[in-house]
Amino acid sequence: MDVPVYNMKGEEVGAMPIDESALGGTINAALIKQAYVRYHANRRQGSARSRSRGEISGTTKKWYKQKGTGRARHGAKTSNLFRGGGHAFAKRRTREDFRQDMPVKMRRKANRNALLAKLVDSEVKVIDRLEPSSPKTREFAAFLGSLGIDRRALVALSGDPEKAKNARLGARNLEDVSLCRADQLNCFEMLNHRYLVIGREELEAWLNGPSSQTDKRAKSDPLGAGAKAEKAPRPRRGSASRKAGA
Repeated sequence: MDVPVYNMKGEEVGAMPIDESALGGTINAALIKQAYVRYHANRRQGSARSRSRGEISGTTKKWYKQKGTGRARHGAKTSNLFRGGGHAFAKRRTREDFRQDMPVKMRRKANRNALLAKLVDSEVKVIDRLEPSSPKTREFAAFLGSLGIDRRALVALSGDPEKAKNARLGARNLEDVSLCRADQLNCFEMLNHRYLVIGREELEAWLNGPSSQTDKRAKSDPLGAGAKAEKAPRPRRGSASRKAGA
């Protein structure tokens, strides 16, 4: 698949070949949905609460006397039997109650498959160098207009703060534009926006980076933050004492 490459003026200046088989070959809707639901669930704050009887603010004065009225015996109005009272079994939910897990290799396959779905629909705009000359919002809006972007767009920026500075400052005030780091692209962010705008260098780094490890290499020879640091060989137990004794 050849994806058009544009410059900052919206002019097509080349094409970028992308191997569809490296992105899954075909769109796996079930896998993408599972990953999307997982990302969505893990974003929950997890602060669901309901008040028990002891947490309701109000008077604890007895309604009426205990005997002689012919009515049922009642104390404070905070009982769960009455409107405005506490809950008999108050909910205590935490962030971990909503979290879902998913193997790393499945997440990476879903992310790459979501990118394939965007490519098939021609919703990915690859820029040769995503580095605006100035941090003006008007210029960045004109740049998006030259690309034909008329709906929500996700702009994936470089991890280098200096390279992404102008684009970040120019796009942060646009209503329908969201920003993220290119190395943190996932299917949740991509599918929540109609268009994806990304630099060619950043896209190549994402395709060839840790997200490309969807097999056993993800554990045996990981890339990125999960890479194993080279460790110096540990001395054998007792070797130092032998040398000291010698």
